[in-house]
Order: sequence, then C-alpha cells, then structure tokens
Amino acid sequence: MSKARYDFAGRVAVVTGGASGIGAETARLLQGSGATVVSWDLAAGGEAALQVDVADRAAVAAAAQQTAARWGGIDMLVHSAGFTGPTMALDAFDPAVWQRVVEVNLLGTFHVCHAVVPLMRRAGRGRIVLIASLAGKEGTPDASAYGAAKAGVLALAKSLGKELATTGILVNAIAPAAVRTPILAQMSPAHVQTMVAKSPMQRLGEPAEVAEMAAWLCSDSCSFNTGAVFDLSGGRATY
Repeated sequence: MSKARYDFAGRVAVVTGGASGIGAETARLLQGSGATVVSWDLAAGGEAALQVDVADRAAVAAAAQQTAARWGGIDMLVHSAGFTGPTMALDAFDPAVWQRVVEVNLLGTFHVCHAVVPLMRRAGRGRIVLIASLAGKEGTPDASAYGAAKAGVLALAKSLGKELATTGILVNAIAPAAVRTPILAQMSPAHVQTMVAKSPMQRLGEPAEVAEMAAWLCSDSCSFNTGAVFDLSGGRATY
C-alpha cells in the first residue's frame, strides 16, 4: 500500500499522550519522517520524553519551556492525551470523576495550547492538531462527560484556528470514531460493540490511520485549512 511521505527534518514535535495508543503511533510516524519528537505523558519514558499531567497547568507550562530550551522550540503539537472515564448514566456519575474527565480532556487542551501558542507566535509558524472524538459531535449515551469535553475541544479548535489564521499557525481537530487503543479498556465491551455497530465499515479505526491524518495536518501540504474538524469515522459521521 502506497502512503504519503513527509520530510519533517529540523522540526520539533510535541505529542501529548505519546506513550501509547494514537499518541505513540503519531510519534513514531513523525519521528520516522525526520522530526524530533518529544512525548508529554503521565507514563513518560525515554530521553525525549517528559512526565506531564495535562490537567496540571503549571506542569504543562514548565514542560513547554523545558522543551523549547532543550530542543529549540516547538514547531508541531499533536494533542492526543485523553481520558474517557466510566460508561454510565449521567445521574449515576460520581461528580468528582465527571469533573476529572473534563479537566483532562478540555482544560488539558487549554493548558497545552496556552503554553505552546506563545512559542509558535514568536517563531511565526506552527501546526496544532487536537485529537477530539466523534462523541463530541454526536453525543454518546453513558459518556456524557467525555462527549461534553470533546465537544468543547472541537469548539476550541474552531476558535483558536480563527484567532491564529494570519499568524502562520494552523489549528485543526480530528474527530475519530472508536479506535483500537488501550483507552477502550476503560469502556464496557457492550459500549464498544455499540460503537462498532454504528460504523458502515463495521470495524474500529486503527491508531495508524489517525496518525496519517495528523501527519498531513502537520505538513506543508496543509496550507488553507484551519479551525476545521476532520472526521475519521469509517463513514459514520453524518454532518
């Protein structure tokens, strides 16, 4: 199978949630295309990796400054860190858990962008790719916190993309349907099967498929797209 090839030599990419799943696959693809990839993850390991909780604003700010000081800047950001939380009815949710899901997925997105955008502004260029979810467009039963948070991420991408449209920084979001990652283990098998059944392709997405779209959005081939949401759903998305 023929796939697009990119030359990211000389560019520094930050991938949040880079230790597993979509983040890890994206990090491998960007690194294989010549980028220096720095992973920000709770389970960070390796030389080009920082242990970061994206819900901790101070920790994110420190990671951005450390990355810029050590590697010379941040040219690309793929924000993949996420947390689904349990699958249950809204009125059965522990409010503290509901809040934590929103803190990681929505406030975490704000914290990461808040720390990285000034570095890109000074450089006069940059690419930001936010990994959202189709749940943020459709709403998924028994996943109210996750769906609400990801809807916020989609709106944030649209707002920030417009804000930065003349700066050389492009901001876009990807809204995948269910993807075969360890995060599915946080959901009940019945919930996962419901999502598969909704797909016209009748399968889960693969992390590599998300990584391919993220790489294109980070590349110079993407030049007139910002504040946009790209579905990756096997035909499931309807608007």
